Parts: sequence; C-alpha cells; structure tokens
Amino acid sequence: MLNKSTVLLSLLLLISACSDQVANTSVETSVTDNPLISQAPAGAGVYIISPVDGEEVATTFTVIFGLSGMGIAPAGIEKENTGHHHILIDLEEMPDMSLPLPTTDNIKHFGAGQTETSLTLAPGEHTLQLLLGNHLHVPHQSPVMSKKITVTVK
Repeated sequence: MLNKSTVLLSLLLLISACSDQVANTSVETSVTDNPLISQAPAGAGVYIISPVDGEEVATTFTVIFGLSGMGIAPAGIEKENTGHHHILIDLEEMPDMSLPLPTTDNIKHFGAGQTETSLTLAPGEHTLQLLLGNHLHVPHQSPVMSKKITVTVK
C-alpha cells in the first residue's frame, strides 16, 4: 500500500514536470498554511566549501557543498530536520519557494543526497548558490540558502 508521502511526491513531480505547459493559476497562500513546506531548525545553514567566491576555475570543476544544523536525506525520504541540495546557477530570479523546485539548466537537483558535483560551464563569469529542499524538493519555511558566489571560468 502506498503511503501519503509517496502519493504526494508522485503528484508533485508530475505537476512540476508539466508546469511549463500550464498557465500560472496559483492561489495566494501563506507559507505556514502550505502542507508541502517543512520547517528548518533555527541556525541551519548551507554554504559552498569550494570553489570560493571570486575564484577562477577550469571549464569543468568540482563544487563541494557544506551544511550545518541539519542532515541530508534523499528526496522522497521524509525525516525531520533534513533536506537535499539544489544548486542555482546564474539564477536572476528566485523560483516560487512554496512549490517543488523545477529542474532547469539553472537549477540542478541532488535528490540522492549528494554533497558535491562536477559542473561544466562556458567561459566567463557565473554565479552559484545552494538551496536546500525538503523531501518534496520544496524549500523550507525559513529557506536554507547559501550566499551567492561568483566564479570565473577560464
């Protein structure tokens, strides 16, 4: 028998996959009223260990994620005070923080619980930022987000 979280996750992933084909008909709702959003513990933080802000990097480079005050759990695993990483690349405008984060060229998901990745970016200046999502890929009520850093790809 399927549990409520599994059914809800499946439905959200389907909605997320189709979201670019549907007009925005969202209803105003308070974040605290949204059952999809988890509360992050006070003092939780996410940060980029490497590269550092302002660093010059090769076309392909490793990004190492840091997290404090919470644990990592894969997407689909509902466990209090946990989440999984998403990296925002050259993102100008934040996505809707009350819905599952979409998968795009600018938003990469690490739903298996990864704590680092290898990125390949075109030469030039790029911004990187981490955002933790809960078991449903939804940012926490108090978003656990790193500061945005800039790297220059050689």
